[in-house]
Amino acid sequence: MAGTDWARGVQALADALVTADENGYRAGIASFTAAGMGMQAARAHLLFGEWLRRENRRSEARAELHRAHESFTTIGAEAFATRAARELAATGETVRAKAPGTADQLTAQESQIARLAVTGRTNPEIGASLFLSPRTVEWHLRKIFTKLGITSRRELAAALQG
Repeated sequence: MAGTDWARGVQALADALVTADENGYRAGIASFTAAGMGMQAARAHLLFGEWLRRENRRSEARAELHRAHESFTTIGAEAFATRAARELAATGETVRAKAPGTADQLTAQESQIARLAVTGRTNPEIGASLFLSPRTVEWHLRKIFTKLGITSRRELAAALQG
């Protein structure tokens, strides 16, 4: 093993998945957190929460799954956040919808497209720089406009600053 927090986290989590060892999950979470690897720590919380739920330790599972769900939502990993929400629902927990004000949160790709659009680039130019079709850029811009509550590119710069 390389001896880094990341390597220790990977090894501990792999061991936990193979042996169903609770301490492995906890060690993996601690190592990923120490390494500053938020996504991997959130995944470890999710996997630990899923294991706890299968072991019928619902209240403990809820705590881990809430941590995972909150982290994934903050990071913008929607698929993982949805998975954590499903697991929470399986524990009997009611998962709240996104809080007011989070609908205007742009994904990383939407933010990048919006920044390029503000500079005056056309859809084909944005698409060429991001390896997307102009239609895909147009689709993303419609989503961006909806999330920001605007209707045109002219309003985009002010909306991004707000």
